[in-house]
Amino acid sequence: MKQTAIIIPCYNEAERLDQSKIMTYLKNTPDVSFVFVNDGSTDGTSQVIDRLKKEHPLQIHALDLCHNSGKAEAVRQGILKAIPMSFSYIGYWDADLSTPLDTINDFCELLDQNQAHTVIGSRVKLLGRNIEREKTRHYLGRIFATFASMILKLPIYDTQCGAKLFKNSTDLKQVFSSPFKVNWAFDIEMIARYKLITELRNGPEMRTAIIEHPLDEWVHKQGSKVKGFDFIKAPMELIKLFVILYVPHVSAIYRKTVLKGVSNNTILKK
Repeated sequence: MKQTAIIIPCYNEAERLDQSKIMTYLKNTPDVSFVFVNDGSTDGTSQVIDRLKKEHPLQIHALDLCHNSGKAEAVRQGILKAIPMSFSYIGYWDADLSTPLDTINDFCELLDQNQAHTVIGSRVKLLGRNIEREKTRHYLGRIFATFASMILKLPIYDTQCGAKLFKNSTDLKQVFSSPFKVNWAFDIEMIARYKLITELRNGPEMRTAIIEHPLDEWVHKQGSKVKGFDFIKAPMELIKLFVILYVPHVSAIYRKTVLKGVSNNTILKK
């Protein structure tokens, strides 16, 4: 298994970080490291991360943000920290471990066997799979995903699953080099940035560059940071993304920012 870093953004997750599962997984999977990004937590999250780091000093890295910046920025900062550390694969995972950690191994295997640069988890209810989502969140999520797919012009089922893994490349650094314009829907913006860069490089079709992997298990955990108000903000963020991606003058400025320094060459692996 190739060296892999998983970013875990944390905001007041002291009670939800399952230290036992994390330590057991790291003990059994020496090629995987975690980068915990403490996003301005006000509880005991920092102390929990310190305890984990003492148990696995070589596999756990920590990054403290001075104030709460949101998941998008926490993930971005974590990935930028991991990129120069010689990992082959870098991804991010929700702190509540709704997606089991063993799934990381499956994602790595998919990247090993395919030309794709990204694997994203998909919470599809299928026979033989344990996908437990709250009904209201599920239905609202399906509406959101439909519009997200339309904006991206890609048949993606689940953009918001908090389990994603990427090949460490110059394009990965480019995608995360500048702050995202949205927070709750940053996953969509991230894919849109990959699409812009890939098109400029005349790289592989996005339909083959991204693998959407149906999860075997995903269980909703109480204490989620996603609140009802976020579902109100979601349409606003989708509208904002549509504007920056497709309204001519605005999109030209955005493309210039995202593509700054990108040359029309094939993807270069680190």
